[in-house]
Amino acid sequence: MRRELLVPKLGLTMSEGVLVEWMVQPGVAFKVDQGLFVIESEKAANEVGAEADGVLLEITAQAGETLPCGTVIGYWDDGQAGVGVVAPSAAPVPAQTAVAAPAAGTDPVAVKVRSDQRVPVTPLARRLAKQQGVDLGDVTGSGPRGRIRAKDVLSKVEHSALAGQAPQAKNTQISPSVTVDTARTAAATGGTLRAPSNLERTVAQRLTSAKQQVPHFYLAVEAEMSAVLALRRQLNEAQTRQRLTLNHFVLAAVGQALEAMPEMNRVWTDEGILSLDSSDVGMAVNTDKGLLVPVLRGVGRQSLAALAQQAAELIGRAQAGRLGSTDMQGGAITVSNAGMHDVTYMTSIINPGQSMILGVGSIRELFRPDENGQPALRREMGMVLSADHRVLDGVSGLKFLKLVVQALQQPMGLLVV
Repeated sequence: MRRELLVPKLGLTMSEGVLVEWMVQPGVAFKVDQGLFVIESEKAANEVGAEADGVLLEITAQAGETLPCGTVIGYWDDGQAGVGVVAPSAAPVPAQTAVAAPAAGTDPVAVKVRSDQRVPVTPLARRLAKQQGVDLGDVTGSGPRGRIRAKDVLSKVEHSALAGQAPQAKNTQISPSVTVDTARTAAATGGTLRAPSNLERTVAQRLTSAKQQVPHFYLAVEAEMSAVLALRRQLNEAQTRQRLTLNHFVLAAVGQALEAMPEMNRVWTDEGILSLDSSDVGMAVNTDKGLLVPVLRGVGRQSLAALAQQAAELIGRAQAGRLGSTDMQGGAITVSNAGMHDVTYMTSIINPGQSMILGVGSIRELFRPDENGQPALRREMGMVLSADHRVLDGVSGLKFLKLVVQALQQPMGLLVV
């Protein structure tokens, strides 16, 4: 049966993806779950596996193309009689899966060092290699399973320059949307004009759309953090298995607030208002690729130690470029903690597909009058909740923030699940 290969939808907010690589060429047979091609969304590159055994018949889209979800990119035969349509799954493919050489003129997402092994490459490293004219086959990866990272490509460029063998970077094409005046301004001021990458363009489009289409409202509060600081110090001194950070306490407080106010755990969709069953919380993580938001599951129903372990695993995978699309789906709220950057307040844009984001600032020491009117030292942390007014209102938002503040000011409750 001749079947269609379609660009899969790897998340509620995904509308298009970049076809990075064909892993199987026309005429080549493949097995169920074997990787067929790689699609890069705005957050991650995903190997798309086969639904069943078959043979690739035809390729109708080339690597590098940006394609809407549902676009036909090829055809395959499952050996059965008839005609049908099947969209492949995005299930992970084992790293040892054998792949065919990429078609001429395409940019591989990984280096094939043996016929039975691939060395993965992060999307950022692949783009840098293309821009700098670096052969990924000459780069040694420093990540897990030899994964090639951006710093590995930059190191190769630096070493080549020192040896007098610097590769020739490919000319950067100016986006068609760049005006002549913009180009002239860049030339006159000595600036450098480049086209944004697919990831940069997609992120810009999604955040612009979120800011324009989602009616944001903002609520700012302060939490007195002396009790959290003292409890965190005691817990870290009592054990060495998992070091607790202030962000773990903030995430736990948000999770418990969602459990206490399930009416806040909902998002706006084109089909209606979706109420979520689990207290999942997104966690902003800064990586070489940019800011990623993996989602912690069931935050309000697990211990602080379990939460810290889950967060550590997701942070490690995010920094190694090993997050899958499902790792960044779901949840009504994200915690974006910028406290380490010496900022009092941070007002954030809601991530598409969610209804809230909590911007967390630094802890400030200041004196406030106590109950007797005497100056007392306080350690306050500013928090700003950005919320979607289509599904939430100011009163419920303030009640939610009050629960978060109470949990942080009486943190022993965060130890009880």
